[in-house]
Parts: sequence; structure tokens; C-alpha cells
Amino acid sequence: MSEVKIERALLSVSDKSGLVELGTALAARGVELVSTGGTAKTLRDAGLSVRDISDLTEFPEMMDGRVKTLHPRVHGGLLAVRDNPEHAAAMEAHGIGAIDLVVVNLYPFAATVAKGAERPEIIENIDIGGPSMVRSAAKNHAFVTVVTDPADYDALTAEIETSQGATSFAFRRRMAAKAYAATAEYDAMIASWFALADQGEMFPERITVPFRKGQALRYGENPHQKAALYLPAFAPNGSLADHEQVQGKELSFNNLNDADAALELVAEFRDGPPTVVIVKHANPCGVATGDTLIEAYKAALQCDSVSAFGGIIAVNRPLDGPTAEAISEVFTEVVCAPSADDAAKAVFAKKKNLRLILTGDLPDPARGGMSLRTIAGGALLQSRDDGLITAAQLKTVTKRAPTEQELADCLFAWTVAKHVKSNAIVYAKDGATAGIGAGQMNRRDSARIAALKAREAAETYGWAEPRTQGSAVASDAFFPFADGLLAAVEAGASAVIQPGGSIRDDEVIATADEAGLAMVFTGMRHFRH
Repeated sequence: MSEVKIERALLSVSDKSGLVELGTALAARGVELVSTGGTAKTLRDAGLSVRDISDLTEFPEMMDGRVKTLHPRVHGGLLAVRDNPEHAAAMEAHGIGAIDLVVVNLYPFAATVAKGAERPEIIENIDIGGPSMVRSAAKNHAFVTVVTDPADYDALTAEIETSQGATSFAFRRRMAAKAYAATAEYDAMIASWFALADQGEMFPERITVPFRKGQALRYGENPHQKAALYLPAFAPNGSLADHEQVQGKELSFNNLNDADAALELVAEFRDGPPTVVIVKHANPCGVATGDTLIEAYKAALQCDSVSAFGGIIAVNRPLDGPTAEAISEVFTEVVCAPSADDAAKAVFAKKKNLRLILTGDLPDPARGGMSLRTIAGGALLQSRDDGLITAAQLKTVTKRAPTEQELADCLFAWTVAKHVKSNAIVYAKDGATAGIGAGQMNRRDSARIAALKAREAAETYGWAEPRTQGSAVASDAFFPFADGLLAAVEAGASAVIQPGGSIRDDEVIATADEAGLAMVFTGMRHFRH
């Protein structure tokens, strides 16, 4: 495949960034510019000579611009195989001129949905002519260049400057691949909106999930695995989709996975007091609230300072200098915050490997949405766990009701347990985790491991007793036997929060009563696999 000189270009863009510069570069090469509507006006306002699409087609734009490029003189000029005699004859017979370059980006459908537009406006922002031209040009990339991303304008300009106004087959093929990816993403967004938002169909017959590559990663969970970060079209505010990395090494697959876990948990407290979450291997190893961030950090660290080494930290307040100083005393991989003051940035600047991520906000923990996980030969799709429990929804099932402080600690522990791998046991006292047991095959072992960590913390910090004494304990699912509860009793817990629903609930309640515990049922579980 040889180089193809660009003599006529059709430009029709929603995003006008870089348009004038590109049009000027093309005009300087003697390229005829054909355009539509607002694109033509922008080019003319810059002093460029532009031919209207209606002049090319000899047919007026109509129906509020819905019909303007859907014409044989457009698509014939794009689809004609230039070295095919029959195609050439058809072009001659019908007055169809070749179009060598198509520069199109599509109506802002995603942005229209995101701003909360009414249905008629959303429908009007479904592009028809644009994708049609893009697909025609991309199919005929042997002869036609198609560019859909303003980020590629500089590459196009460099290409034609290097090749004396022409483009190479390699460039056209690369742009064609991007073009089909762009139209596929666009159609996927529209299909998703129709199914989920417009018709409320949670599990449609077919799902199309549009993701765009955010960045390549060094490797996956292990060095022999390859990985990249992909971002959805509709990302929640405050998520890693729009993060700013202020400093530090490139983020890895594991960094991002852990940072997401930390952000999702700290977001549960976005309207609460200063809160710090420390995560290791996607499990929280310390969570605490306080009057200040530094108080919360110190309390969270004391839950399991061993696991916190090399961990990920997320905070629900702008990061300040004193907290950054405290964090910098322990090796930390990533710190996530809505923002950070100059003092905090200066502290972390001395730690060149530490990644500081600013999200600008925190995601809404109550937001809807779907969770997708692949399995061998398929995928599992479910609504995300946005379940929330308030004190009014709890049911006291023991003879003793929890005190006000116990109730607060129960709800705190329950919130943390939601983000701990099952089987999950979380002890909490005075707004801080006292011990966390995660991912065990039975609930009793999780209770014992969490208590063990609390005893180790007491030894480390010289406390008279572990913080599990007088604590509240949360279980992400019901206690199937009393043994898990007995382990919590041995650890010194005085209150329990759990879903309930076991066939042995009566046995577990009786055990709690015998030990003098207060127990509340949520009626909701939080398995996290």
C-alpha cells in the first residue's frame, strides 16, 4: 500500500480544540476544506476558505442538521476503491469527487447524559452522520485517512509534512483502528444508556461496557503479567478515574487496586469526622476517626502497625503537613486525599517513591452502578454493594441493649466490615478499629486472628489491655455457630453487630445473653469475595 496524497478533507467536529491549527496546516498544503455547520463557521472565522457540504452534495442541510452528510457524494467519495475501474467509472458518471481525509469527532453524548439533560436533548446528541462517515473512511483506509481524536492532529500534521502532503498506509491503518474503537465506544455508551438509564433494565440481553485506556502499567499483579488501566465513560466523582498524581513512582496494578479499596472505604466517612484508612492487599488493616487527621492516623496505625508497612492510606479531608510528617515515618506506597496543602506536599517531596494521589472529592458510597468480574469463559455482573444501615434499622435481639457508645462502635465496625474480605470480623472501640480478621475460611478463625492482632498492638504500645476489651465486634455475615461469638467474648467484646438469619440464631443469642453482651441484627450481610 502506497502513500496517498490529501487533496480534499472533510471536517465536522463537535470538539473544536485544535481545529483552526489543523485547518491552517491543511490549507497551507493546498488541501480543499469541506465542512459543515459550526465547524465551517469556526474555520471561516479564522480566515480559512471552506466549501460547504451542501455545495458538495448539491443538496441542502435539513431537519435541524439531522440530514447533511448522508449522501452518495459523501459516502461515494469515501468508499470508492480508487484503483478499481468500475468504482472510478461510477464516480465519473455521478460527479463524485474523492475525499482523502475525514476529521470527525462525535456529538457529546456522554457529556450530555452526565450533565443531567432531559431525554429529548440526550436523543438529539446521538450522532448519526458522524459515525457513518467515520466507518466509511476507516473501511477504505487503503485510500482514506480518518482522524477522530484531536490528540492525533499533531501526528497528522507531522505525517503530511514528512510525506509532502501524503499519509502512509501504516498511519492510515492505525487511525482506522482508533476510529472503529471510537464508534464502538460511542455505540456502547448509547446502548448502555438505553438499557440501564432509559429503560431501567439492569441485566439486558447484551451488555456493552465502554472503557478507554487510561495508562499502561508496568505489569499486573506479578511481573510476568501485563496490565493497563481502563476508565469508564461515566466515572463517579472522586474516583481514580480522574485522579491527579502529584509525585512518586508510576502506579502499579496492585497500587491501583489497593488505592481503590482505600478510597471506597474512606468515602463511607466523607461526611463524618476526620478519618484515615490504611489498606494492605485490598483489606483495611487500620481505620479510625478523630478530631484531627493526625489523631485519626495514629489511631488507625495502632490497630496493626506491622501490616501498615508498605500500605495504602486514604483520608477524607485535605491532607495537612503534620499528618504527612507522621505518615512519612512509616514506609507507605500510596496516599490518597481529596487535596493536600503545600506543607504536606513539601513533606512528601522528600519521599521520591511515595505516590501522592489527589481525587478532588470522594465517591458517593450510596451511588448505584454495577460491578463486573471475569471468570473462566464469562463474566459475573451484579449491582454494587451500596447497602447502608442506620441505627434506626437495627434490631436488638439480646436482653441487654447496647449503650450509646456501643451502638456508635457497632455501626463503625459494621461500616469497616463491609470492605473487609469474607469471612470478616472487625473489633472497634471509640471510633477506631481494634483488630481486623479477613479472608479466613471460617468466622471463628477471623475472630481469633483479629483478637491476636489487638493483643500484639497492646504489647507494642505498652497498653494495659488490648483495645478489644469493651469493644464492639462486627461480623459481615451471621454466626453459623456460637464458636465465633465465643472467640469475640474471649477477646473482651461487649457488643455485637451481625446480619442474623442463621438457623442457630437462638443458640448464638443465648450465648450472648449468658456473656452479658448486647447484640443487634442488621438484616443485611456484606460478603466481599
